[in-house]
Amino acid sequence: MTVPAHVGVYGGGRMGAGIAHAFALAGSAVTVVENGEDAAAAARERIMATLAKAQANGAELRGSHSVVTDPAALRDCVLVIEAVPELIELKGEVLARIAHVAPGAAIATNTSSLSIDALADALPDPSRLIGLHFFNPVPVSDLVEIVVGARTPEALVEEARGWVVGLGKTSITVRDAPGFASSRLGVALALEAMRMLEEGVADAADIDTAMTLGYRHPTGPLRTTDIVGLDVRLAIAEHLERELGARFAPPQVLRDKVAAGELGRKSGRGFYEW
Repeated sequence: MTVPAHVGVYGGGRMGAGIAHAFALAGSAVTVVENGEDAAAAARERIMATLAKAQANGAELRGSHSVVTDPAALRDCVLVIEAVPELIELKGEVLARIAHVAPGAAIATNTSSLSIDALADALPDPSRLIGLHFFNPVPVSDLVEIVVGARTPEALVEEARGWVVGLGKTSITVRDAPGFASSRLGVALALEAMRMLEEGVADAADIDTAMTLGYRHPTGPLRTTDIVGLDVRLAIAEHLERELGARFAPPQVLRDKVAAGELGRKSGRGFYEW
C-alpha cells in the first residue's frame, strides 16, 4: 500500500505538523495551510525539526513538504486532512473551505471526539468525509483510528486503511459514536486518575506507575494528559459528559489547572513539570 501523491493538511500545530511529518516521510508531497505568516513559519519550523531528527536516526525522507497561507494550494490534493482545534464550528468552517478549494480530494478530520456525521453536514457532499484520528506524538505513534460516518462509503474506508499501511502504522475501524473507542477509554481512565489525585489516594507519579508497571501501559494516564494537553482533555470530557452523562464530568482539578494555564507539556506545567 502507498500514501497519496499529494496530501494537504489544514492546520500546522503540533498535530498537523506531526501528520505532515508522517506523510512526507512516507513519500507524499505535503502542503500545510496555516493562517498568517507567523503561524506558517512556526509550522515550518516544527516539521523541519522533527524530520531532521528522524533523518538523523536513519529514516529516509521520501516525500516533501511546504507550508503556505493560501488554501488554494490544496486544489490538486488527493487527500486533505483537517487538523484545527477541537471546536465544531471552526472545524465545520474549515471543512467547507477544503471542499470548495479541493473539489477532487477525499477529506478527513483528525477530530478525537466530535461526531463525523455532524461535521459531514458542513460539506456539499458528506460522503467525502472520513475520520482519521492520529495520536500525539504522531511520528512515533503506531495507531490511527479510522472513524466511519453513516454516509462514509466503504470504498473510502478501504482507501484509508491502505493509507495507514503506507504510513507504516496500524488502523482500527470504529463507527461514529461519542469519543469513538480511543478517546472514550483514554479519557475515562484519565478522569478517574484525576479523581484519585484529588482524593489523595496517591501522587501523580505513583498513580501513573500503577498503570505503566502494573498494566504495561507505556505512559500513565496523568502523564498522557500532560502530553495531549489538559485543555484538549477538558474539551473532550465536557463533550462526552453532554453526550454520555455524568460519568465523564471533568474533575475540579482539571478545570482549575486549565484556568491557571497549566496545560501540560506545551505550557511547561500540568500534572508534572516539563
